[in-house]
Formats: sequence, structure tokens, C-alpha cells
Amino acid sequence: MQTVTLFSPAKVNLSLAITGRRTDGFHELISVVAPLTWGDTLRATWSGETGPATLVCDAPWVPTDGTNLILRAAEAFAEATGWRGRVAFGLEKRIPVGAGLGGGSGNAVAALRALEALSGVALGLERRLVLAAGLGSDCPLFCHDGPVLMRGRGEHIRPLGAEAAARLRGRRVLLFKPDFGVATAEAYAALAARPEWYTGAAAEVARLAAWEASAGASAEELLFNTLEQPVFAKWFALPAMLAWLRERHGVEARMSGSGSACFLLLLPGQDEAPLVQTIREGWGAEAFVHIAQVG
Repeated sequence: MQTVTLFSPAKVNLSLAITGRRTDGFHELISVVAPLTWGDTLRATWSGETGPATLVCDAPWVPTDGTNLILRAAEAFAEATGWRGRVAFGLEKRIPVGAGLGGGSGNAVAALRALEALSGVALGLERRLVLAAGLGSDCPLFCHDGPVLMRGRGEHIRPLGAEAAARLRGRRVLLFKPDFGVATAEAYAALAARPEWYTGAAAEVARLAAWEASAGASAEELLFNTLEQPVFAKWFALPAMLAWLRERHGVEARMSGSGSACFLLLLPGQDEAPLVQTIREGWGAEAFVHIAQVG
């Protein structure tokens, strides 16, 4: 019997520009995305038998049937390689669902890596990226370590330059989420209904290129999210909390991905306790709050 245990990180979209809708129904995006030092834990055990993979999870709200990206990744791996070991996956879930923090996508790539280790079949980066892209738009970014620039529908990934990545790594991030999630499809559908809310691609490419080239540019200068407009128009608790944090503490928080999780980049030595208190006052004890670091 063989067992591997892998860390499956969360992510934050430091910038997310949605520039239009594609003919295949997906959206074109330009995003700087960073993995965090916090996330889920995935264990994978193979007893030497063949057969379909199985999944158990410590969070009862996480589906463990064929809709879960872990099991979809196992099937994609089997189809691509011909290896069909009966792998038992066990997921310790820490990343909330419906948050825009990439939990399911990161789990899928962790499953691919686990299957490579158990089977002895090395995909290599290019094949892993292809399989990941077939599983979901956010999956390919987890094939890389560190902050990346993501384009297309998410399949085109380029790691940030070393100097630019160093400006982001190690930054403390305050994550917070109300007791409701936002369905990604619903957020994008709301945006598609208001095409005037799309972000100009050329301007965003120029903005990010200037940021990456400027050694003195701060991480805070990156922050932007096209999806805030359609999401905030329906889920009023999100812009209300961000405005309250701004008024009380003079800080700028943003939404990650399609939400509903938001985040704040903390300054070195900044005390997060007053910020957490404000979040708890507004969203109650059920709100998710966590401190992580950019990886």
C-alpha cells in the first residue's frame, strides 16, 4: 500500500480583468493570481488494485461523487495515461466553497500530482497543464509555484518575473467571507448581461506590464476585479463591508475571483484584530476569517 499527502493551496486574484465573452461561451480574462501558504490537504492511497477512484472528505457540504474535480481529475489521468489504479482520496477541507479562492481547482491539480507519484507516470508540466485546463479555468495556475499572469480563459499561464514575484511573496493576507457563497456561473452571467462593464484588454495589458517593470510598484497597485460590479450589484453585504472597512480603518479590501471571499493585504506589523472585529460585527460569528501569506 502506498500513500502520498499533498498540500492544496488557496489562491487570490490580485487583479482580475474580464475583457469579453468568447465564442465558446467562456470569458477572456487577464489576471495576476497568487497561491497562498494556506489551503486543503489531500491524501491519496493505492492498495495495488485497479478500479475507479473514491473520495471521502471531512466537510459534509463537499460532494464526493463524480462531480468533484478530484474524481474528474482521476478519470482524466486514467484516460490520458492508461493507468487505472483504484486510488482512495481523503480530503481535509479548509478552503470554503463558493469563495473564489480556487479550492476545487487546486484539489484537482493536487490529485493529478498524487496520481503521478503513485503510478510512476510523470506527466511533465505541458501534459499536466493540458489536463488541468480540461478540468477548469482556474486549474492550470496551480501547476506553477508562485504568482502567475493568467490569460485566455485561464489556460495561458506565465510566471511573474523574479523581482515582481518577490514583491508579492510573503505578504500577509486577511481573508474573509460571509456565510454565503457566489456561484461562478451566476457572476459571469450577470457580467455578460452588462457588456459595458467589461474591461479594455489593451489598457489592462499595459497596466500590468508597467507594474511588473517598475521595481518600486507595490502589490496594492495591482488590485482590481471586473467581477465586483455585477456581484456587488446583487450581494449588497460585500460592498457594504468593504466600505465599512475603508471608513473605519482606511484600508482597501477587494473581492477574489467571483467571490464571495474578499481579502486585504496587510502591512508589515499591522494589527489585524480591529479589522477582524469589524468583520465580525458586520457579518456575525458565522463569517469565515483567516490570515495567510502569499506563497
